[in-house]
Amino acid sequence: GTLKKWINEQRIWMMKSVTCHLYGCLDALLKKVGIREASFLPTNKLGNDEQTVLYQMDKYDFQASNIFVVPMLALITINISCFFGGVYRVLLVGDCDKMFVQLFLAVFIITVNYPIIEGLMIRKDKGRISKLVAIPVILATVVLLAFFKLLGMHSMLY
Repeated sequence: GTLKKWINEQRIWMMKSVTCHLYGCLDALLKKVGIREASFLPTNKLGNDEQTVLYQMDKYDFQASNIFVVPMLALITINISCFFGGVYRVLLVGDCDKMFVQLFLAVFIITVNYPIIEGLMIRKDKGRISKLVAIPVILATVVLLAFFKLLGMHSMLY
């Protein structure tokens, strides 16, 4: 196939592994503990004309379900933070040998998931990612990253 087809397959694989497998494992864990009973919720698979136009333009429609957008936004936020932290370490600390693979992986994930960044920041149509969903997810992810950073620094002191 073409490079565009390969990138789209990587993108779909990443979205499936981040969302579907995460929620599937969480659902199985909740059932095992006895918190959640098994249920089947059918979803609407029919698209309207606006969704059809977006798909024909090779654009993702992020309005379908916010529950799938949340882990992808968290993943992008973590990788953008890792990218900037890695660039900082390369430029100011001089850890180029240690940071090359980490920076490459962060850039790859950011590049493959560009439609999420586009749906969040660039697009203005109805298929974009809702700011009411994006802002709390990004803030929570940044707070968790800062918390884990403080935990890591605290353990290094002892």
